[in-house]
Amino acid sequence: MTAKRVLFAVALAASVCVSASAFTQNGATFASNTMLATKVRGGKGKASVAPKGIKKRGGVKLAADASGSKGASESDGKSSMAETIQVGTYFALWYAFNIAYNIYNKKALNVLAYPWTVATIQMCAGVLYFVPLWILGLRKAPKLNFEEIKTLIPIALCHTGVHVGAVIALGAGAVSFAHIVKASEPVVTCALNYLFLGQVLPLPVYLTLLPIIGGVAIASMKELSFTVLALAAAMLSNVSSSARGVLSKKTMSGKKIGENMDPQNLYAVLTAMSACFLIPTMLAIEGTGMFSAFKSVVAAGEFTNKSLASILALSGASYYAYNEVAFLALGKVNPVTHAVGNTIKRVVIIVASVIAFKTPMSTGSIIGSTIAIAGTLMYSLAMNASKKK
Repeated sequence: MTAKRVLFAVALAASVCVSASAFTQNGATFASNTMLATKVRGGKGKASVAPKGIKKRGGVKLAADASGSKGASESDGKSSMAETIQVGTYFALWYAFNIAYNIYNKKALNVLAYPWTVATIQMCAGVLYFVPLWILGLRKAPKLNFEEIKTLIPIALCHTGVHVGAVIALGAGAVSFAHIVKASEPVVTCALNYLFLGQVLPLPVYLTLLPIIGGVAIASMKELSFTVLALAAAMLSNVSSSARGVLSKKTMSGKKIGENMDPQNLYAVLTAMSACFLIPTMLAIEGTGMFSAFKSVVAAGEFTNKSLASILALSGASYYAYNEVAFLALGKVNPVTHAVGNTIKRVVIIVASVIAFKTPMSTGSIIGSTIAIAGTLMYSLAMNASKKK
């Protein structure tokens, strides 16, 4: 157990360092590309012309170009390899943190039936991550006025629903079942986009929803650990996630929200706002019962104060870490790779949770989950194809 914690801490520290350096590199790349474009256009929208004097030194110029080309080729090869290693590292950390979150979260919920309190602890753990980065200057702190905060409130409420729904679902049923139901999110997204944005998608996109609906239905009927609460909570998470996307399009599309609001800082701000919503809500619904339950679990002898607190802390740390690394991983790849990676991630989590908790899955549940997850992959690919058209 100690070795696992050490490995997790090392990986978490690595992700913090990678996060800080990656944004510096991305910003530098953007700046250099902008400068290069300005030079090529000559500042007036035209290609700049080489000075006539260069022709007089043709031989020297050719030799220099050949030498430069060779160096550039070697440099490109090295940078391409470094890019591949970096993306592979991001995906590995994304999967590892996601698996860790699901396992630690389920362990905590198995002994502490206080999903609202657990969800609040996990959300507050994120605040302890990004606030020091802002204070130390490792990441530029966002600046928002009151009107911009008001714009983000509905989105933050949906963000809260996404997390709380998922935590309740993971506590009420098997991790594998929660992720099978979560695979049906595209169905809710299409419905809400049509109702609130009037978006009508091509027929092939809608056809991919059929295997998702059918697969989730089969898995639900054959799931050995099925509970209505787990199904309802997972669907609440789906609806909240889709609503968050719709609200973002309606309220933020084409608008500049604050300063230093890159995707990671936007996620951090939504996390901070969600923590503010969750604390009073958690106290109203569950009160301080978690503290007495914590003492009872420790008194039973299965856990010590330190081990149980560590599980809660690691569930919170891994929750924010996997979201943080996901931004880095998905920002480096094209939509198709994104879709495949996300699908594989769900499969890996289901398999890992079944192994970790020895959760039995019926043949029908396996077939249903396979159909549903394949459907989400087809949906992502169809959506990407429709956007290109």
